[in-house]
Amino acid sequence: MVEQSYTLGFVGIGLMGQPLTLRLLAAGFQVNVWNRTAAKLDLVNSAGAKACGSVCELVKASDVVILCLADTEAVEAVVKEQVIANGSSDKLLIDLSSIHPEVTRRMASQLQAACGMRWVDAPVSGGTAGAEQGSLAIMAGGAVQDIEIAREVLQPLYSRLTHMGTVGSGQATKICNQMIVSCNVLVIAEMMALAKSVGVDVAKIPEALAGGFADSKPLQIVGPEMAAKRFEPVKWRVKTLLKDLNMAVDLAGTQGSAVPMSGLAAQLMQLHGSGGFLEQDPATLIKLYTQD
Repeated sequence: MVEQSYTLGFVGIGLMGQPLTLRLLAAGFQVNVWNRTAAKLDLVNSAGAKACGSVCELVKASDVVILCLADTEAVEAVVKEQVIANGSSDKLLIDLSSIHPEVTRRMASQLQAACGMRWVDAPVSGGTAGAEQGSLAIMAGGAVQDIEIAREVLQPLYSRLTHMGTVGSGQATKICNQMIVSCNVLVIAEMMALAKSVGVDVAKIPEALAGGFADSKPLQIVGPEMAAKRFEPVKWRVKTLLKDLNMAVDLAGTQGSAVPMSGLAAQLMQLHGSGGFLEQDPATLIKLYTQD
């Protein structure tokens, strides 16, 4: 472990935020933390993080403020109510959340105008396993000099960080990622249910298809879980995919683009969520296509 030059502030210690904070601490960073539910800070505090009483306090005490929040509304609330009034031109905000690109651009412009604080949108892909292993793929938008700071600060968290363009480009890329992931998981569930109905040993499907054109990380992760009906622990949530699919449909509408497959995927995800599965793992999507 080595001394790091930036003091970090991490807001949002949830499924992703907790392992990410632990990796930053292990890499030698000083990390201030805040979470709406204070009890979730126990583990990171015991690992050396400093709990702050408010986001205002965290922003003032940190060089780089990292957000990892649930949705666009949560990021907007934190930025407008607490970051803008306490930011300054020598600070950088890095948003790991997956939120709307247009709202990201608007908030970044407002933050810059109000206090000079800069913005990098850096949504991640790889799930809790990637967070724990430091193997996330990060797609980032922002100015070149700010991206370089993000590369340094986030280095313990990723295997690849790609600069996609100006602020908002990272979020747009993450939406593209989620369109592929969501449609993939849905068709895996559909396929597994069909295979089971005709007598296939579905537990062998991920192995049988490994290395072929049908192979994918989602297949290797959710395929065995669907086959075994193993839905715990929850590593990511149906509501997360639904949120991102809805953003894809909205973004496509503003651009005059057609996304019929993603639109149907959003409807199917909403149907599943309305059955009480919004907080459950996407592996539960197998239930959409089975009677048991």
